[in-house]
Amino acid sequence: MSNESLNHRRLQATPRGVGVMCGFYAERAENATLWDIEGNEYIDFAAGIAVLNTGHRHPQVIAAVESQLQAFTHTAYQIVPYESYVSLAERINAVAPIAGNAKTAFFSTGAEAVENAVKIARAYTKRPGLITFGGGFHGRTFMTMALTGKVAPYKIGFGPFPGSVYHATYPNAAHGVTTDMALKSLTHIFKADIAPDQVAAIIIEPVQGEGGFNVAPPEFMQALRTLCDTHGILLIADEVQTGFARTGKLFAMEHYSVKPDLMTMAKSLAGGFPLSGVVGRAEVMDAPAPAVWAVPTRVTRWRLPPRMRCWTSSKKKRCVTAPIILASI
Repeated sequence: MSNESLNHRRLQATPRGVGVMCGFYAERAENATLWDIEGNEYIDFAAGIAVLNTGHRHPQVIAAVESQLQAFTHTAYQIVPYESYVSLAERINAVAPIAGNAKTAFFSTGAEAVENAVKIARAYTKRPGLITFGGGFHGRTFMTMALTGKVAPYKIGFGPFPGSVYHATYPNAAHGVTTDMALKSLTHIFKADIAPDQVAAIIIEPVQGEGGFNVAPPEFMQALRTLCDTHGILLIADEVQTGFARTGKLFAMEHYSVKPDLMTMAKSLAGGFPLSGVVGRAEVMDAPAPAVWAVPTRVTRWRLPPRMRCWTSSKKKRCVTAPIILASI
């Protein structure tokens, strides 16, 4: 089997909408190295798109998975709960940059985390409006596509999108966009599109990824916090890409003097396994009714991850937060 023959099979078997960057096919991986099916060796700088902060097949992650597979794989936490979900939530609550008591809920993907952060914000504030930023990326579901501030390649041909979503300007020194200009774009939204007392949340990536690795200036983040406090708006930090030591601290929001009300996480949370979460102020997290969280219907339930993902992440947390990981960045 060759890369060329397998690529021909892929083109026949899978749709073109599933874009593939590399022309070779992985056979095995270890730490930062990949080997393809022809034996060629590569340094993996993509890391599954920011998913493998501890590398491929970290020994602690593999050990945690093997241990859990000997116990059970899935019960649906909202039907039969398990300790690892609780212990991981406790550990996230202890380290997340959230003011006061925090609570955490887990899901499967980054888009799910963002969607559920929207649910929480709307439930808590009783408001519909959401403000995000041009250049931002928040996912590929319909709500998260609406939140995403980039048309190509994510939105073309998929509209219409959910309403009550407005895009402000993100500061970008490389393109001459100052903090003052970005703040004026928010003022314009409040004048032209939606009153601030109808806005549930402002959602921001501390460092934009798809937008070009733009870092929010500290003065901009402080101004957003003040604006949110003035109008009763929640500040949501989308840390799906920036979380778990990718910026030199466990979370990018730790570089700022302000704290968000809610924060989303995914990707490297479980070291290569599908797990996401939302952490936030306890009173905000408790806003949705219990049935919204727990009723296991296909339409209304909040998807919660199998035990193996929580177990893996809980056991992995020590290696994620270890000084050697931070020091290696």
